[in-house]
Amino acid sequence: MKLPSITIAFQTAGIAAIERSQKGTVALLLRGSEEAAKTYTIYDATDIPDGLSADNKAYISRALIGYTKPPQKILVRVGASTEEDLTDGLNYLATQKFDYMAGPPDISSKEAQAVATWVKNQRDNNHAIYKAVLPDTAADHECIINMTTNDCDLGDDAHTKLNAAQMCSRIAGLIAGTPMKISCTYAPLPELADCARLTREEGDAAIAAGKFILIHDGQKVKVGRGINSFVTTIDGKGTAFQKIKIVECMHMMEQDIRQTAEDNYIGKYPNSYDNKCLLMTAIDGYLEQLYNDDLIAEGWTVKINLEKTRAYLKSIGVDVSAMTDDEIRRADTGDKVFIKISVTILDAIEEIDIEANI
Repeated sequence: MKLPSITIAFQTAGIAAIERSQKGTVALLLRGSEEAAKTYTIYDATDIPDGLSADNKAYISRALIGYTKPPQKILVRVGASTEEDLTDGLNYLATQKFDYMAGPPDISSKEAQAVATWVKNQRDNNHAIYKAVLPDTAADHECIINMTTNDCDLGDDAHTKLNAAQMCSRIAGLIAGTPMKISCTYAPLPELADCARLTREEGDAAIAAGKFILIHDGQKVKVGRGINSFVTTIDGKGTAFQKIKIVECMHMMEQDIRQTAEDNYIGKYPNSYDNKCLLMTAIDGYLEQLYNDDLIAEGWTVKINLEKTRAYLKSIGVDVSAMTDDEIRRADTGDKVFIKISVTILDAIEEIDIEANI
């Protein structure tokens, strides 16, 4: 005797999620091909093609630096040199699996806005969970990281300075190389000697405006805070959606639960109460895997969504006025299953208040 297949599938998804959270994939859209668009998969610096321009090579190399680990891999699409046209690259990325993306190092403001719109549409319409790092793009969305720091000094003899657009691949690689247990807040960028300086007040204002900034603490350059561009909080979408770490875990859970249910449950079981319980038990096992790896807090719940079930029954003419909660749970809901999951995603330690009495 073995566990039902759906339980095994969700446990496997949980283990895969933990493994996947250790490092991610970056996609870069570049230009410079005089022929047809070219695609490369890069795992380390030795995979960078010789035929690329020096700027493109450097852009890829910066993405490979990562944070605690380098990204798992870099997907590179090199398109035509024509500006204001990334359509081919975006169409290619729509068929790929990746975590973070960045446009070319000379991306224009118009192009950045077009990429932001595409990413938001992919999220809203296709449940996509990838994010874009874009320069000076106040998108007010959890899937767009608004990189705004300029004058990033490489510390070489020429004091080469990179602007926000040229640094986007570095930030995409840094976030992708951040394990999901921690955040990229205060992640150091040891290759930089300096960057555009901000006062504490200016830094606070930038972060409040959803800007991803680098700061110099007097000794080194580091990330100010691991936030995205989302600032306009609403009921049901609060400040947690501003944190890169929390959104990444949230999206991962959503995708894993949806995909595993589609592959292993939908169409494969009669819609009885027992089989609804089987699905809930399987999801509970998935969440336990995440809890064991310190991604979520203890105390999650998985249960029948009474409100939506009751509303559905009313919509098909069932008199629910005298039905108990248990009767609602066990009611025949045709081909529909309504489940409610409550879970707290663990944030990283980012603020410490120490009171010392001497």
